[in-house]
Amino acid sequence: QVQLVESGGGLVQAGGSLRLSCAASGSTFTGYIIGWFRQAPRKERESVGAISWSGGYTVYADSVKGRFTISRDNAKNAVYLQMNSLKPEDTAVYYCAVLSSWSDYARGRSGYWGQGTQVTVSS
Repeated sequence: QVQLVESGGGLVQAGGSLRLSCAASGSTFTGYIIGWFRQAPRKERESVGAISWSGGYTVYADSVKGRFTISRDNAKNAVYLQMNSLKPEDTAVYYCAVLSSWSDYARGRSGYWGQGTQVTVSS
């Protein structure tokens, strides 16, 4: 059974950058889409973006397009979320998830979630 661990969160000033990592243990990401999601206080969880198994296809939420980049290293069983030009509204707990399909990404549906990492952007 795959276990996901996110890391790399922290406190950063607006305009700054962070790189989040999502590492898998117990199994591999083989064949799976990996998605990033976030949940801000008093808000519902929302999608951030996702990357195909090969890494050749990515999708992003409009709110992060052009600022965030998802990449993966399948040899290391890791997926990354590079976040640039951060804004206070990016403050949230960020989660990675293993997805079986793109429709699962659209629905935010996964049986495997990490514990999340807090990102706080100060103005």
